[in-house]
Amino acid sequence: MIKEIYLAGGCFWGVEAYFKSIDGIVDTKVGYANGKTDATTYEKVNETDHAETVYLKYDDRIISLEKILEYLYHIVDPFSVNKQGNDRGRQYRTGIYSQDQDTLELVRKFISKKQKEENQEIQIEVEKLKNFVLAEEYHQNYLEKNPTGYCHINLNDRPNI
Repeated sequence: MIKEIYLAGGCFWGVEAYFKSIDGIVDTKVGYANGKTDATTYEKVNETDHAETVYLKYDDRIISLEKILEYLYHIVDPFSVNKQGNDRGRQYRTGIYSQDQDTLELVRKFISKKQKEENQEIQIEVEKLKNFVLAEEYHQNYLEKNPTGYCHINLNDRPNI
């Protein structure tokens, strides 16, 4: 069955490139989620408080939501507030968003389980998706178009999940 989830993990270029290469991911789009407005642009995210976010469409017969969450947890610093890699600002906060309450409950259980293994507070926000604004075309598949572009994620680091 095809499902969807929205993941914020810092700069969306690397998050998208990382997930695109995982078996079971059907489609990705980068955009801006959970801001104060229903419209924004790359230049305005500071004003509108959106997070750089990747929309993932996945086939749960091939990859489970839990595996997707494990991958996200692996590529971000889950304790960091408003920064990942060299990127700083609220638009780089980490988050997991969905409009589906059952999905959000599974995500909360996942974060709760992870928290029991940690001695610092996990800072990944888990919220209902309020809005998602598709990013400008030049951001879509950015690292495919610009293979030497900046990325805070090691795209080849695949844990055995």
